[in-house]
Amino acid sequence: MEDSSVKSEAPGGPQENGPGGEKTNSVGGETLSKRQRKKLLKQQKWEEERDLRKQKRKQKRQQRQREKGDEDEQQGEGQSSSRKRLRRDVTPSSLRLLVDCSFDSLMMIKDVRKLHKQIQRCYAENRRAPHPVQFYLTSLGGQLKQSMDERDQGWVNWKDISIKTEHYSEVVAKEDLVYLTSDSPNVLDELDHKKAYVIGGLVDHNHHKGITFDKAKELGINHAQLPLSSFVKMNSRKVLAVNHVFEIIIAYLKTGDWREAFFSVLPPRKGAVAVKGKGAVDHDGTTIQEKDEEDSDCDSEPDTPEQTEKKA
Repeated sequence: MEDSSVKSEAPGGPQENGPGGEKTNSVGGETLSKRQRKKLLKQQKWEEERDLRKQKRKQKRQQRQREKGDEDEQQGEGQSSSRKRLRRDVTPSSLRLLVDCSFDSLMMIKDVRKLHKQIQRCYAENRRAPHPVQFYLTSLGGQLKQSMDERDQGWVNWKDISIKTEHYSEVVAKEDLVYLTSDSPNVLDELDHKKAYVIGGLVDHNHHKGITFDKAKELGINHAQLPLSSFVKMNSRKVLAVNHVFEIIIAYLKTGDWREAFFSVLPPRKGAVAVKGKGAVDHDGTTIQEKDEEDSDCDSEPDTPEQTEKKA
């Protein structure tokens, strides 16, 4: 009498009953369970379809590239026309702003690097401004130039800026110079576009109080301070970072309003509050914080010249 269980042939070899009655195959001298055999067949199918999958991925990649190319072309046309509109709207100012970099030896390298970042911000703001000024760096050399060479090699390609190794008094006639210093008793109510305004390139953390004022008097040139006290009360000293002074003047050239210029630039940490009668302020004296600006040390990374060019 024959056994009721009939053995059958399979691609993997003769089947046997494994533990628990599970059917098995013998492959390469090894016994495989049904589960293992299905896994092996799946692997074989995956290998056989490898070329097909590769071809499909290639087709999808080519399709994405074609779509991206069409999108970039459309955006390029839009950006091109936008840039043209921007350029037509830009009206360069005849006002000259000079950053005096002659204090290099008075700063530690960490402060020189902060000054470098502030200058980068001045450059970026001027490139984006609707009324860019005639921007000068004077007395460039020493630690500052070394920092620029090491950390921003693209500075040599900056546009619309005059970079001089000479002192500012050798670049502009003395009678045209006005040194901007908070220690000056003279208040600058209006900007004279025939003048060249000098900003002291010094990050000193109060180590050299009054030095820019003393330098101006020593050279016998005019000096003045921005009309900050007429519009703003602050809970800190009135000494501002180089980029803040620069940006305030850029903002004033745009709006013609000192109050708006101050409050659009001053960082909230300065605790700027509008002077009564000079602008709107809450009855409880709440600090006006119209713009969340960087610290005067400018520790955050500024736009690179390439990024600035794209925004411009």
